[in-house]
Amino acid sequence: MVQPQAKIENSSRHPNVAGQPNPVEDYLRRLKGSNRLGKDRTDEIEAILHWLNENETLQRKFHTLESKILSILNLKDFFEILLTEMSNIFQVPYVWLSVIKKTSLADLIDPLIHSKIIIEKTRFLDRQEFDQVFGDHSVPLLFNHDLSSWSFFLPRGVTYHRGSIAVAPVWIDGEIVGSLNQWDPSPDRFEPDMDTSFLEQLMMKVSLCLSNVAAHERLKYFAFHDPLTGLWNRRAFETFLNQEFSRAKRHYHPLSLVFMDLDKFKKINDLYGHDAGDDALIYIADTIASLIRDEDIFARFAGDEFVLILPETNSTKAETLMRRVQACLDANPLHHNEIELNISLSYGIASIRDKSIQSAAALLKTADNALYAEKEKKKTRQLEN
Repeated sequence: MVQPQAKIENSSRHPNVAGQPNPVEDYLRRLKGSNRLGKDRTDEIEAILHWLNENETLQRKFHTLESKILSILNLKDFFEILLTEMSNIFQVPYVWLSVIKKTSLADLIDPLIHSKIIIEKTRFLDRQEFDQVFGDHSVPLLFNHDLSSWSFFLPRGVTYHRGSIAVAPVWIDGEIVGSLNQWDPSPDRFEPDMDTSFLEQLMMKVSLCLSNVAAHERLKYFAFHDPLTGLWNRRAFETFLNQEFSRAKRHYHPLSLVFMDLDKFKKINDLYGHDAGDDALIYIADTIASLIRDEDIFARFAGDEFVLILPETNSTKAETLMRRVQACLDANPLHHNEIELNISLSYGIASIRDKSIQSAAALLKTADNALYAEKEKKKTRQLEN
């Protein structure tokens, strides 16, 4: 486990540092062997020696777990190793993670739903549900015997309604975002009056490691994503475009590219402010993302320009999709500060069926030229009207 320390009456805590001799233990052994003590005193020393040995073993286990997680910067590996190794090292039958919804931890966990271990050993809770367990406490808590009143918090199944649990809060950047939990069928494993000092120390390190991992994941995320819309950025798009172009050419599969931008974007910024412009970009991103397939690749190229890679799609189907997008925009105007804004797009489509296109760069350039031609047509129509 992360086994809480058993309490020994009238004894000071002298945890041994793994690999170093314990002077207190050495002294007690010499004193015991001097034959100058009565049986009661000898028994008390035996209990203290046993306690010291248990603490030394426990501390070594904590050190083993800490050494496994301290250097990890990958979120998936961090949680999988933490959950499995905690169970293995401390021989805890079940270890799981409680995650408070709408927190930074929930955001970090969400992309990891493909991990079998994380799916099986994660429970999402509302803040109110989490507070029913922890209340105002920010330290590990222990419960035993009948646990059925915490069924919403426990792993699924009545098996876990009896026994004992240790629950310890997890922090990211000073905010409690969930808890790391252990269950044992024995009600004596986690008794409420046990000392949880070692568990508190472990959770401080787990939370520190998690904050570091989260910071690393955020840096990695923003290296390939647009911070405003959450879409892929230009750097990621160019990598994907080269990959998809090569694959489509190699297998003689259709591939289309849509290059688009917002009509009158500058006017929106000038009339209603840059907040309205940002809302318009987010609105476009969310609308199109809701209408495309998982295999399609949607990115913010620059400013108000977006690009959409459509594998296994010819230009006719790409045109049909973009008409659906514009119809959706027309039917659902953007509302910004009680102002209704009608958003429209201009777009150009290119397909590798065009025999003149022999590179990913040429595909992009052809779509860009088609976008420019479309915008010129709109300007001509406006002047004629």
